[in-house]
Amino acid sequence: MKNLANEKEIVAIIFYTSGFFIIMAVILVLFFYFSRKKIIQKELEKKDLEIQYQKELLSAVIITQEEERKRIAQDLHDDISSKLNIVSLNSHLLSTPNLTNNEVIEITNTIINLTSKALDNSRKIAHGLLPPVLDKFGLHAGVEELCLDFSSSKAVKVNYENKTTFDIMDNDKHLHVFRILQELMNNSLRHGKASVISIVFEKKDTKDWCFYTDDGIGFEIKNHNNQKGLGMKNIESRVAFLKGEMVLETSINKGVSVVFNF
Repeated sequence: MKNLANEKEIVAIIFYTSGFFIIMAVILVLFFYFSRKKIIQKELEKKDLEIQYQKELLSAVIITQEEERKRIAQDLHDDISSKLNIVSLNSHLLSTPNLTNNEVIEITNTIINLTSKALDNSRKIAHGLLPPVLDKFGLHAGVEELCLDFSSSKAVKVNYENKTTFDIMDNDKHLHVFRILQELMNNSLRHGKASVISIVFEKKDTKDWCFYTDDGIGFEIKNHNNQKGLGMKNIESRVAFLKGEMVLETSINKGVSVVFNF
């Protein structure tokens, strides 16, 4: 009887021990299942956010391109086209009979002047699309000229320093850097009312870095409209295209600081 009782006790211990381990195993399986499910869900949410961000950047690029096309079309229509129309009218006037020498000279001078202005303006439009200095001599020369253009307006002083070298073979990518600085400087002048702008290029950890600051009025960075305006979206999309990172710091009456790599 005693042996039978011992056997039953051993069986009971084995049964409860097995039951305990089975329950623990089930709990562990469920824990890992739901943990994995939660991880997968977070990964999917992260991918959805990345996709949404990419869509926003793509949308910003498309909108920027359309705005640029409209601006170019407007410039061509309002300036070049109107001047060429007047040139055409004056050219037909030269075939008018009984013109005096003074009239011929006056019409000819008008044609020459308008043609010269149309050529100058067409060069400006072409310069806006692809700055010749950047195309021929690289990013450093392009930014140097950009800074001189802004400084020559006397509205703002631009301090520029370059501590690295740029490969002219990367001009396609560097054009985006040029456009970023162009956008930042326009914002500093038009919206920030800045009087001093500073631009510094440095090489760190195999990457080129740009440090941009101004002494303007700044803006409230928490304001969604300020962060997601067309200009900022354009800048963000270009930095993303360059596979870089950007940090923007600003506050009211504290100017703007932008650091990005490429």
